[in-house]
Amino acid sequence: MAATTTNVDEIRNRVILGEFGVKNVHTTDFPGNYPGYDDTWNMQKFQKNFRIDVVHVDESSMEFDMVGIDAAIANAFRRILLAEVPTMAIEKVFIYNNTSIVQDEVLSHRLGLIPIKADPRLFEYRNTGEESAEEEGSEIDTIQLQLKIKCSRNPRASKDSSDPRELYLNHMVYSRDIKWVPIGNQADVFADSVIGPVHDDILIAQLRPGQELDIIMHCVKGLGKDHAKFSPVATASYRLLPEITLMEPVEGEKAERLKSCFSRGVIDLEDVNGKKVAKVVNSRLDTCSREILRHDDLKNVAKIGRVRDHFIFTVESSGILQPDVLVTEAIKVLMAKCQRFINELDSTDME
Repeated sequence: MAATTTNVDEIRNRVILGEFGVKNVHTTDFPGNYPGYDDTWNMQKFQKNFRIDVVHVDESSMEFDMVGIDAAIANAFRRILLAEVPTMAIEKVFIYNNTSIVQDEVLSHRLGLIPIKADPRLFEYRNTGEESAEEEGSEIDTIQLQLKIKCSRNPRASKDSSDPRELYLNHMVYSRDIKWVPIGNQADVFADSVIGPVHDDILIAQLRPGQELDIIMHCVKGLGKDHAKFSPVATASYRLLPEITLMEPVEGEKAERLKSCFSRGVIDLEDVNGKKVAKVVNSRLDTCSREILRHDDLKNVAKIGRVRDHFIFTVESSGILQPDVLVTEAIKVLMAKCQRFINELDSTDME
């Protein structure tokens, strides 16, 4: 029997979470697949349906909705955020003295993973072809940092004390001990900027009296696809917008149990003629746990689905750049990729 228009629309636009599986997972709205539907790509239709709604933004995180695109584009955007938005990170570590118990290699690795507060848009990529191990770099492609600290005994400590915080001075090495050493005219160019670690409380090493660290570090511009230390985000993820539809009225104790099956704030109870009746308040808050399917008398009273082209993005910055700046830069990278592809097609046609 031919599928009704309603069923076809559901197959095309909704992912349905069932008791024994997830249905309508794959994109099927390609040209010619459904008689009576014009699925050819159209710029005007795309511009009409596509939108970005910012839900929340602060210094470290951002949540926004991207509506009207395919999962492939949404995932490309997520991967660009993770791996192709450039940042500055410690690339070379020159250890002149390390008498701590932390090996040079481990110490270098720990230093490399410390996020550095510096705007990568103001720097150039370093030319690796002409680079040597002793090269200091220039003011346009390198940030120089220094870590010089020595542990000693505290002469004012109590004789009976056993607390290292009282007995020793500088026994805990934190990221706040890393200092910026300007190269060339960087002191003037970045006079209004504070270049250094994003967080000042990252523990690097522990020292004891007589032990010291004397290290010079070079930060360069790089991409997360080359090394995770260059990734500008702590995480970048998306999920499809949940959609919960009640198939029949639910009242009384049954409504109470229905409410407990969903995340807080999804289902609310309203008083109708002295009875508690369940209603869907905010499907967005649901985690789609499918807890309702464990109850035989509730599994058929609600349909749980997700809107196929409505993506809820969550971007958490590592602190190097504001999350809204990261999203803007990721869009620029995606546009550059598209333009490069178009240029390749044009050059192929000319040949």
